[in-house]
Amino acid sequence: MSHQLPDVQASQPDVTVGLSQVGVTGVEKLVKIARDGKRPLVLMAEFEVFVDLPGGRKGIDMSRNMQVIDEVLEAAVSEPAYRVEDMCGDAAERLLAKHEYTTTAEVRMTAELVIREDTPASGLATQSTANIIASATATEDGTREEIGAKVVGMTVCPCSQGMSASRARDVLQDLAVDDDTIEEFLDKVPQPGHSQRGHATLTVETEGSPDVDLMDLIDIARDSMSARIYNLAKRPDEDHMTYHAHANAKFVEDCVRSMAEMTVEELEHLDDNAVVHMKQSNDESIHQHNAHAEREVTLGQLRAELDV
Repeated sequence: MSHQLPDVQASQPDVTVGLSQVGVTGVEKLVKIARDGKRPLVLMAEFEVFVDLPGGRKGIDMSRNMQVIDEVLEAAVSEPAYRVEDMCGDAAERLLAKHEYTTTAEVRMTAELVIREDTPASGLATQSTANIIASATATEDGTREEIGAKVVGMTVCPCSQGMSASRARDVLQDLAVDDDTIEEFLDKVPQPGHSQRGHATLTVETEGSPDVDLMDLIDIARDSMSARIYNLAKRPDEDHMTYHAHANAKFVEDCVRSMAEMTVEELEHLDDNAVVHMKQSNDESIHQHNAHAEREVTLGQLRAELDV
């Protein structure tokens, strides 16, 4: 007996609900970032590509559309780009042009960037990494682009440190050390506090291409925490990182506030309507939970809050 396969298309309703994002994720491409007078950086980037789907249309023809998406990405990455956010914008605009039924096309990209640097005390050459975040959304009204990064650093809990300082003060008083000497000692020798590995994320989104240097955003994110960390650390470097982190203890909320202050200071050339997304997540060392703080705000609002 033969069995007839069901008519899947016929079983679909004639009227469907529209969808804001339909597309593909996990598309990997080699991307070249051009640098004046230097060899281009080559990144293995992962892309997410979406278009919106209007009501009444069942799907985006995924199998056929994958070829279109791949062709668009190949065209966008075929030449070295000076800014990965502009490459995402180019791909989003190409997608919008190739899909007559869609009103919005979005392209997101992530990649790991290797940064060459020297260790803070011993001066030895080493490398660190940052995760690049870039995206673009194209509509008939124009294209918005975003650029930023996620980095790793170190934070120290001020509350835990305060309890250690209180204990040290009591012990020194019992040893008959005068109060002025105690306070001078505690000022010069930061007391222990529980530390954690922190993850700072900073992105800037504007109409068109953001006029920002990716490395500036990476520096702001790294410096927003208690201390930078390094892949290589000799004993002098470990002492440097430990001391500076404990001399600059910060709650997770403080990291986001530091990020906001440095962003306003360093990106004073940007318009007020630039959107800044700041996020800090800490892997807590003595708790079973983690800590998180986040803010998305226009640069104009940040300037008003900081009265700049």
